[in-house]
Amino acid sequence: MTARKPAAKASAKKCPECKGKGEITETVRVGARKGRATADQQAALCTKCWGTGEALQD
Repeated sequence: MTARKPAAKASAKKCPECKGKGEITETVRVGARKGRATADQQAALCTKCWGTGEALQD
């Protein structure tokens, strides 16, 4: 008797916001009142999928 193969796991759809990476880039802002945007970027957690990279099921 042969061993059973595990069932294929259904792949989840990629998050459209972060394209499956789990993080996005945000522009760095400086200044207390107006928040002037600089040319710098920083990594931020994707708020649509909370860093999983998978699209949430509705």
